[in-house]
Amino acid sequence: MKTLFRHSIKLIPLLLLAGSAGTAMAQGAKLQLSQLDVLANKASETVDVNIDEHLMQTASKIFTEKEDTDIKEVLKGVKGIYVKSFTFDKEGGYTQTEVDSVLSQLRGSAWSKIVSVKSNKDGDNVEVYLLTQGDQIEGLTVVSAEPKELTVVNIVGPVNLEKLSKLEGQFGVPDFGINSGKPKKNDQQ
Repeated sequence: MKTLFRHSIKLIPLLLLAGSAGTAMAQGAKLQLSQLDVLANKASETVDVNIDEHLMQTASKIFTEKEDTDIKEVLKGVKGIYVKSFTFDKEGGYTQTEVDSVLSQLRGSAWSKIVSVKSNKDGDNVEVYLLTQGDQIEGLTVVSAEPKELTVVNIVGPVNLEKLSKLEGQFGVPDFGINSGKPKKNDQQ
């Protein structure tokens, strides 16, 4: 599934050029994710990242090496990174209602769905949403619902999609293999 997602995410710049992203209204880019906290009691593994604008500024100072300048550039202007990820030992650890509590904040608002990947075979579903104001991206959200895993990544603030892959594996953002041409180890099983 992550291989399919990786190939789909590469379409984002083309979709933006085609004008598929809508204009943001007064709604902010930060989603309300606290309703997912109840899943932590059922999950075998939980990732909960809450980095607000102040922490973003502090965190960007730790990147001083030359190879970290790309990450520092991506973080410039980002106001927050919020991740909720739950892994369960068996299927059914979360309900569609819990997924819908996130998706309802994205649908019918200023957010535009730009990528939707669904696998009837594996039961994996990934949706990517952008919040834009004019031609500026003000937020990005990825919702990945797999049979034994639920992950929501919400990035608030200006997002440079060309540089976004530099955040993979940083600040709790999952490594989707956007930048690499080869699948992750998980995909080769």
